[in-house]
This record gives sequence, C-alpha cells and structure tokens, in this order.
Amino acid sequence: MKSSKLFAEGFTDAIGFFVGALAAALLARLIGFDFLDPGYGTRVLIGLAMVGAGGGIGVQVARRLLAKRDKDAK
Repeated sequence: MKSSKLFAEGFTDAIGFFVGALAAALLARLIGFDFLDPGYGTRVLIGLAMVGAGGGIGVQVARRLLAKRDKDAK
C-alpha cells in the first residue's frame, strides 16, 4: 500500500472519530447525559457510552465514504 493511501485512511478515521464523538457528546448533553459531570453516576456513564458509540459510528461512516470515493475514482 502506498503511504499516501495509509495516511488518508488514518486521517479519515481520526476525523470520523472526532466528529462522531463530538456529535454524540452534544446529543447526550442535550438529552441530559453529560459525561463531564463530576462523579460516576448513571447519567455520566450513559453519556460516556454515547460518546464512545458516536466515535465508533463516525469511524465507520468515514471509512465507507473513503471506500466509496476510492471506488468512484477507479
């Protein structure tokens, strides 16, 4: 694999994770699950789980978009 392709995959994963986690954090906070509240209560843990899930979903979406772009380029 070329290093530019590997860089593109890594960069895409990072951006996808960041955007997905940020969107999930904002959504979690909007519905009352702020993962930045002090302590380890149920609301904090649910908010943290939502941020992790949002990051994972963001990576998957970013990978699919990159694969679609690569497929269209061929």
